Amino acid sequence: MRDKVLVAYGTTNGSTARIAEFMAEVLRARGLAAEALPARSVPDLAPYEVVVVGGGLYAGRWHKDARRFVRRHRGALAQRPVWFFSSGPLDATASERDIQPVPGVKRAMASLGVREHVTFGGCLTEDAEGRMAQMIVRNGKGGDFRDFTAIETWAAAVAEELCGASSK
Repeated sequence: MRDKVLVAYGTTNGSTARIAEFMAEVLRARGLAAEALPARSVPDLAPYEVVVVGGGLYAGRWHKDARRFVRRHRGALAQRPVWFFSSGPLDATASERDIQPVPGVKRAMASLGVREHVTFGGCLTEDAEGRMAQMIVRNGKGGDFRDFTAIETWAAAVAEELCGASSK
């Protein structure tokens, strides 16, 4: 049986949720049992052999739901293969170069032995919630900077690592 993969995410306006859902689609297309769920709604990691955790970036921090998920499930995460992703730059930088994880994510990676982290561009549209988000959009800094080709490539590499490991 193939590994059951959870893609847990923290999002405010849905951009990171769409990335997580797309990742789960890519993993399923490669034969893995994968599902994407809001991080706050996951009570237990027992059903999952592998976990991918993603969070939108806000003011240099991962979304609170992603941070709380990692704290709440620290023991279980330490016993599984884990990958992290972030989303957030509202420009093309994530497509142009590797962006290092923010300090809190970097600390969690070190303590849990996370296999890899990647940052994808974010998306902030006119219907975004929150005063700060609306101000960013009004100032012309919004837009959709998600690179679904890069997301697919990264998720496929995760699947390849998992499928290669399980066939040995």
